Amino acid sequence: QVQLVESGGGLVQAGGSLRLSCAVSGSIFSINAMGWYRQAPGKQRELVSTITSAGSTNYADSVKGRFTISRDNAKKTVYLQMNSLKPEDTAVYYCNAHLFAFGTSGTQGYWGRGTQVTVSS
Repeated sequence: QVQLVESGGGLVQAGGSLRLSCAVSGSIFSINAMGWYRQAPGKQRELVSTITSAGSTNYADSVKGRFTISRDNAKKTVYLQMNSLKPEDTAVYYCNAHLFAFGTSGTQGYWGRGTQVTVSS
C-alpha cells in the first residue's frame, strides 16, 4: 500500500525557516511529478510547488524566491525548504505524488495526511 508521510512542520516566527519532507513508501514502479499543496482555514487547497522526475520546478507566485522544492529519487522523498516565512504561509501542507504502484492500472495521484505550519507575527 502506498503511503506518503510528511514531516517538518511546526511553529515558527515570521522571517524564520522550516524544511518539510515527504517520504513515499510502498511497492512503487515509478514516481513522476511530486509536489506540495497547502490549505489555510476557510480556504481551498492551493498549489505551492511541484517538481518533475527530471527536476523541473514550478512555484506559486506567492512563494517564489522564498521556497525551494527538491527531491531525492533514491530515497523517494520530496523536500520543501521554506525561508522568510510570513503569517500568511500558515496552513496545513500536503504532499502529493503521481506514481505508478505495482498492482494498479497506471499512474495515479496520492496524498499525504498533511503537516501543520504556523507562522506567528
